[in-house]
Amino acid sequence: DIKWNNEGSFHKDELPDLKADFILANPPFNVSDWGGNRLREDLRWKYGTPPVSNANYAWLQHIVHHLAPNGTAGVVLANGSMSSNTSGEDEIRQSLIENDLVDCMVALPSNLFYGVAIPCCLWFITKNKNPKGLKDRKGKVLFIDSRKLGTLVDRVRRDFSNDDVAKITDTYHAWCGQPDAIERRGIYKNITSFCFSTDLENIKSKGYKLTPGSFVGTEDELDDGISFEEKFESLKLKLEEQFDDADKLQNKIKEKLKGLVR
Repeated sequence: DIKWNNEGSFHKDELPDLKADFILANPPFNVSDWGGNRLREDLRWKYGTPPVSNANYAWLQHIVHHLAPNGTAGVVLANGSMSSNTSGEDEIRQSLIENDLVDCMVALPSNLFYGVAIPCCLWFITKNKNPKGLKDRKGKVLFIDSRKLGTLVDRVRRDFSNDDVAKITDTYHAWCGQPDAIERRGIYKNITSFCFSTDLENIKSKGYKLTPGSFVGTEDELDDGISFEEKFESLKLKLEEQFDDADKLQNKIKEKLKGLVR
């Protein structure tokens, strides 16, 4: 049932009564002009009112609102969504975690999507962590760090092979207790620098941040949600400012020396 409207899903929900068993979503990242100022009291904000300046947590709650009692959702978002502490986003994330809705977090490498250089992440949200026939996952979250997977096709594009995809999906499904995944990969176990299953108390001890690098024991620098490109550009700007300040200081010294010589 596909419907289109020019106002968007936030302001005109064409399927208000929909409760889906499965939702896949790739909403635009970090949208600041989503009209959130007109939706301060919306019933979808059960876990906290999302900031007007960023729609990430509006998308997450819109999706949760439309999940059936046993529903599961997979959502692609910017890395910052895993650790942001601004404008109340940390409180919404805490509420989602404490209500045991977060099932699995996957960190993705950069250049995986056309036109998007920065790394992204996958949120897996579920309403029921103890479904019939699978393992009871209540109070648990699985973290997968796939940033080292994939192969560079060219300077700006990375691809996942079928084996890469299977490694991620089988790890998650084995953790859930699916027999076919266990047959292929064996019973789930934590793998240093790749996957780690933990409880909500451990997540609480890390300030309710959901970056997989903080849990899997990666040797890399802990992922703070900021890409290498962004960090490099920030450092470049700071250095340019420092060189500019140094030039201004040098010119002032030259002027003073000229005055002394006279």
